[in-house]
Amino acid sequence: MNDPLCTIYDHETEQKENYMKKTEIVKAEQKLADKLRDCRLKQGLTQDALAEKSGLDRKTVNRIERNHFSPSIRTLLILCDSLDVKVSEVVK
Repeated sequence: MNDPLCTIYDHETEQKENYMKKTEIVKAEQKLADKLRDCRLKQGLTQDALAEKSGLDRKTVNRIERNHFSPSIRTLLILCDSLDVKVSEVVK
């Protein structure tokens, strides 16, 4: 028979581990957004200019930089190509 206290502990531990993983993901997403914005600014581009250069909508560029959503791999490749940076530079 399972000890109910162990079951509760295991569940709480699992919840804490899941929370920690989610927190790490959120931090990584914010770091990516910040790096993309920094690369754009270093090149003296506005969001409009980057959107035009990349063929993306300006709202998409804005939402990615504000971390309202994460870019797909395809979009990340397009942005990095437009910014003349390697993907590895923005995801490390």
